[in-house]
Amino acid sequence: MSETPTSGTVIREDADGVATLTLTRPGLTHESRRELLAAVQAVAADPAVRAVLLTGSGRAFCVGQDLGQHVEALRGNAALSLSVVEDEYNPLVRALAALRVPVVVGINGACAGAGLGIALAGDLRVAAAGAKFATAFTGIGLGSDSALAWRLVHVVGATRAAELLLLAEPFPAEAALQWGLVNRVVEAEGVLEEARGLAVRLASGPTAAYAAVKQVLATSATDDLEATLAREAVFQVELGRTADHTEAVEAFLAKRPPRFTGR
Repeated sequence: MSETPTSGTVIREDADGVATLTLTRPGLTHESRRELLAAVQAVAADPAVRAVLLTGSGRAFCVGQDLGQHVEALRGNAALSLSVVEDEYNPLVRALAALRVPVVVGINGACAGAGLGIALAGDLRVAAAGAKFATAFTGIGLGSDSALAWRLVHVVGATRAAELLLLAEPFPAEAALQWGLVNRVVEAEGVLEEARGLAVRLASGPTAAYAAVKQVLATSATDDLEATLAREAVFQVELGRTADHTEAVEAFLAKRPPRFTGR
């Protein structure tokens, strides 16, 4: 396993085709947002990475903006402090959503505000039993960012999304599972192991097919039936020519597990 620390707010570890990105503090600062964006961009450019695991450390995954730093910025230059949504949060969410490899999020603890938006930008989510979730924004007099409203409407529907965003009441991991915001809930000490197991499994799979699935999922809510059929047809032609598809068919006929290479 190789470890690549930045200046301390994000740590990258690589093993088994999985790049694990760990947030070392719960609140997002200018530094941690920039470092996480740089880490995601580096992962995207690394052909050795076949899956990503995003998690936190300690008792929280990510609780959104570091309010101490935010207050200091408001007192100094309010206009500049509020530009971070366009300048830092939006590029980060776009970069996560654009990753061609699967992204597993290990929610080891509290997940709120932009942290929830970031978690929902992943593909699969494993949460700790007892972890608390919240949209949080209206509680501090703000609307949502990090595409949280868009994600919530697509995942839980407009009615529950309105309740979660307007009332901003905390909810437990078990409710998040029931509503489809997370895929699995496990005991806190097992979150990283469970999430990493999923990431390793995906890293050993047909990553070109996963990339196609991610693109279809990303557009399925806005594409009509004909556009979806056309998009799927293009991908199936492309994937049908890959070595992974040939290997999978031959492995099936030979009654052995396939060995995927991502080509």
